[in-house]
Amino acid sequence: MILIYIKQVKIKRLMLLLMVMATVTFSCKKKDGIGEDPYGGGKMPLGVSFADSGESAGSGIPGDQATIKVRGLLAYQGKFEFFINEIKTEVTSLTDSTLNIVVPPNASSGGTTIVLDGQTFFGPKFTIEGKVSLDPTFKAKNGSNGTIADILLLQDGSYLLMGSFTNYQEKAAAAPVNGIVKITKDGEFAAGLKAGKGTDGVLYTAIPLQSGKFMVGGSMNSFNGRLGASGITRLNGDGSLDTMVVDLINLTPLFPKNGLDTVPAFNGGVLGTVNRIYAVDNKIITVGRFVGYRSTFYERSTRLSKIVDFTPMNAFARMKLNGTLDSTYNFDKANKKGYPGVNGMIYESHMQPDHKIIAVGAFTNYNGSPAKNIVRVDTLGAFDPTFRSGSGADGDILSMVVNKVTGSIMISGLFKNYNGVPADGVAMLKSDGSIDPAFKFGALTGGFATHAIQLNSGKILVSGTFKTYNGIVRQGFMVLNGDGSLAANYNNTGVFEGSVFKVIETTSALGNPAVIMVGNIYKFDSQRVGNIVRIELK
Repeated sequence: MILIYIKQVKIKRLMLLLMVMATVTFSCKKKDGIGEDPYGGGKMPLGVSFADSGESAGSGIPGDQATIKVRGLLAYQGKFEFFINEIKTEVTSLTDSTLNIVVPPNASSGGTTIVLDGQTFFGPKFTIEGKVSLDPTFKAKNGSNGTIADILLLQDGSYLLMGSFTNYQEKAAAAPVNGIVKITKDGEFAAGLKAGKGTDGVLYTAIPLQSGKFMVGGSMNSFNGRLGASGITRLNGDGSLDTMVVDLINLTPLFPKNGLDTVPAFNGGVLGTVNRIYAVDNKIITVGRFVGYRSTFYERSTRLSKIVDFTPMNAFARMKLNGTLDSTYNFDKANKKGYPGVNGMIYESHMQPDHKIIAVGAFTNYNGSPAKNIVRVDTLGAFDPTFRSGSGADGDILSMVVNKVTGSIMISGLFKNYNGVPADGVAMLKSDGSIDPAFKFGALTGGFATHAIQLNSGKILVSGTFKTYNGIVRQGFMVLNGDGSLAANYNNTGVFEGSVFKVIETTSALGNPAVIMVGNIYKFDSQRVGNIVRIELK
C-alpha cells in the first residue's frame, strides 16, 4: 500500500511539471498574435440580398417579364447569374433594388438563386403558372396517416380507398379506419361503411362483383376481427364482411353454441400477399407474392382450433366463388400442386380483354420459360409464347399501367433497356408486348421513375425520385407528350416527394380535367399532402 501511494505522488508531480513547462513555452512566443486568423482568406461581403422577406418572389408564365426585388446587384452588372429552380434566367435590366427577368420556357416553380463571384444567394420561391395545379376544392387536406395502395370508383360517384392507414381526415376517433375507408368525390370522409375493425394487415386492391359485393386482397389474416381472410376475402356492398355460419366439432355438448361459428363466406386464401384480383366467368384469379393456397376444414375444426388445408401455389391461383381452388388453372395435377410460376416477385399485373394476364416485377422465368421481368400467361395460367417482350427488361419493372382508350402499356422501373431498345426506366408497349417506337423516353438523373401513366388525352404523367429529364429540372414529377417530349405549360410544378401507386381520371369541382393520385405521397408542388391529391390539368 505504501509503495502504491508513493507512485501516485510521483505521477501527480510529473503531471504538474509538464503543465508548468507548457505554460512557460506558450508565454515565450511572440506577443503580436496568439495564432492565425481562423477567417483568413474569406471573401468580403458583397452586399447582395433579396428584399422579399416572404415566401414568394412572384409568379408568371414562360416568356413573361417579371421583377424581383434584390438589393446590391447594380455594381455587379454582367457579372452574376440568376436562376429559377436551377434554370438559368435571362436578365433584361436592373436597378440597385430590382431585377427584371424573362421567365424561361423550361422553368418550374422553385427557389430563386443568384450566383456571383463564386457565392450563391438563395431567395424565395418563384411560382410558374401553368396548366397543372393542386385542386383547392379537394377536401382531403390531411389525407391518410399511411399508404393508400388503391382507389376504386363506386357506382354512386364516391370512392373506396385501400391501404395500410389507420386514420383518414382525423376521423378514426369517431369510427375505426383500418386499411379501408369510403370518401366522397371531393375527398371528404364518408360515413356509412360497415367495415368494423377493418383489416389486421394491409389491403392492396379491391374489385366489384356483379352481385354488388366486393373482393378485397392484400396481406391479412382477418377482417373485422374474424379469422379466415387469408390475403383475400369478400365484402358485402356496405363494406361488411360476407359471412356464413358453419357447424364445428363441439367438445362441450353442454354448450351448443360451441358447435357453431360465424366465418368468412369465401373459404379460400393464400399464404402471402395478393396484389391484384380478377373476376372472370364466376371465378376469381389472384396474382401476387404468395407460395400457397389455403382453406379451412370447418367440419373437422373446433371454435378454438381450425384445421387448414394447404396446397403449394406460386404467384397465380384461380378459385371458385365459394373459395375452392380451381385445379384447372396453373396446376400440376400429377404432383397435386401449382406449377413453379415466377422465380422472383410480381409487383403489378393487368388482365387484357381476352383474359390473358400480363405481370411485371423482378424475375427471370415463368414455369421454366425465360421471362425477364415481364410475362403474359394465357387463360389457363400457362406461359404465353406469343407475347413479344423478347429479352424483356434488363432491370426490375416496378409499375405497369394500361390505358383502355389509347391501348398503351406504360412500364417504369430500374431498367435501362427493353428488348434491346434503350429506355431509361420508362417505356410504352403495345398490347402484344412489343415496344412502341413512337415514344422515346429521355435521360433521367438523380433518381428513377416509379410510375408512369398515359391519360386519355395522350399526355403522360411520370413520377419518381429523379431530379432532371434531358438536363431540365423536373423534381420527381413531369408531364410528357405522347412522343416523350416535355409538354409545354404542363411542367410548372415544384418538388414532388413520394411514390404514386394509382391514378384515376376525373374532373375538378369546376369541371376541369383532373386526376386523383394515391400512394405514399408526401409533397406535391412543394406542398405537404397526405398520400392523396387531386390535380387539375387545364
